Amino acid sequence: MAQALLVIDVQKDLVEGNGGEVPIFEPERLFAAIGKAVEQAERAGARIVFVRDKSIGGGEGEGFDVHPALRIPPDAVLFDKTAVSSFHETGLLEHLREHDVTHCVIAGCMTQYCIDTAVRAATLHGFDVTLVRDGHSTSDSPVLPAEQIIAHHNATLHGYANNGPFALARPADDPLFEPPHDKYR
Repeated sequence: MAQALLVIDVQKDLVEGNGGEVPIFEPERLFAAIGKAVEQAERAGARIVFVRDKSIGGGEGEGFDVHPALRIPPDAVLFDKTAVSSFHETGLLEHLREHDVTHCVIAGCMTQYCIDTAVRAATLHGFDVTLVRDGHSTSDSPVLPAEQIIAHHNATLHGYANNGPFALARPADDPLFEPPHDKYR
């Protein structure tokens, strides 16, 4: 089974709240969890993909780049997007299919937008998904604090199914690339 780690929108301006953005909740927790996921992906021989949102930092420069607190492995692939979905007109879906990926581990920003969309879209495209429950973050909304948004999405997306493929929310300390999905089928 081929697998991939998708790290979505962990960009400097988004994380730090520069350029009109609001800083995300607990960035150090996010960096630690994603760091663990990257290490696990490397050990498992999984594909590693970073996705950047072109609306951040004007789509170029330091603010647009993946946050420097994250290590990007030399063989990681980078996709830029112009929509909430990492799969919309980016080449990501084709890349995953070309490499026979069946399981995606997802982490990044912003929980209620791009992460939620990525989890749901991945299952729709036939991938089983592991959401890194401590590996996604957001900022406070006018309605809910970030901590509640994250907890809500972990609960809502854990067990989310789409005609076969489904998602589980697991902490970064779990063996993310030893997916238990088949135990539930």
